[in-house]
Amino acid sequence: MVIPVFNERESLPLVVGAIPRDRVCEIVVVDNGSTDGTPLVARGLPVRLVREDRRGYGSACLAGIAALATSPPDTVVFLDGDFSDHPEEMPALLDAIAAGADLVIGSRMRGRREPGALLPQARFGNALACFLIHRIFGHRFTDLGPFRAIRWDALTSLGMEDRTFGWTVEMQVKAVRRGLAIAEVPVSYRRRVGVSKITGTVGGTLKAGAKILWTIGKHGLRRRKT
Repeated sequence: MVIPVFNERESLPLVVGAIPRDRVCEIVVVDNGSTDGTPLVARGLPVRLVREDRRGYGSACLAGIAALATSPPDTVVFLDGDFSDHPEEMPALLDAIAAGADLVIGSRMRGRREPGALLPQARFGNALACFLIHRIFGHRFTDLGPFRAIRWDALTSLGMEDRTFGWTVEMQVKAVRRGLAIAEVPVSYRRRVGVSKITGTVGGTLKAGAKILWTIGKHGLRRRKT
C-alpha cells in the first residue's frame, strides 16, 4: 500500500489505524516535503517512511512504487493520507481484483458522500474529465478517485510518468489503451482533515483541472497516431 502525504500530521494516524491489517503486507508512507511534523508522526506508526522532495502527487506515488519494487506485492493500493476515504472499505477493492480486475477505482460518485466532502468545483471537474475520457477513449468512468487498487504487473506495464495532478487520470487512460480489465466499486467519502491543497484553493483547482485536461488530450493524440 502507498500513502502519499503532505502536511497530514493530524490525519495520518487515523488513516493508518483504519487500514485492515490482515489485507495489507506493508504500508509505505511517502512524505512529500511536509513542514508540519508529519514525518515524526509517521515514525511512530507501523509504516515504512519514504521521503520524496520533488513536489507533486505523482512524484510521491512514483517514490512509493520504487520503494515496493525491491519486493513487489501482487497488488498495490493507493490511498490518500487526509482521511477523506474510508480505509476499512479496502476489501471491496481487493475483492474486485481477486475476481479478475487489473485496476479497480474506488468511485465516490457511486458511494455515500458526506455533505460538503466533495466541493462543487471538484464534482464539475471530475464529471468533465470522465465525459472526455468516454468520448475519446470509449470507456465510461464515474470518478478519478485516488482510492484505487492495481495489480503489480499491470501497474509496471503502464509506465507511469506524471509527477503532479495528472497521475490518476494518466493511470486510467493508459489502462484503457492497454486493454486492462477495469472495475469500479462504490466507496464512501467524508470531509477531509484539514484543508485540501487542490480543491481548497482557486489556484489549486485551476492547476489541477488544467493538468488533468492536458493529460487526457495528450494521450488522446497519441491514441490517434497509433
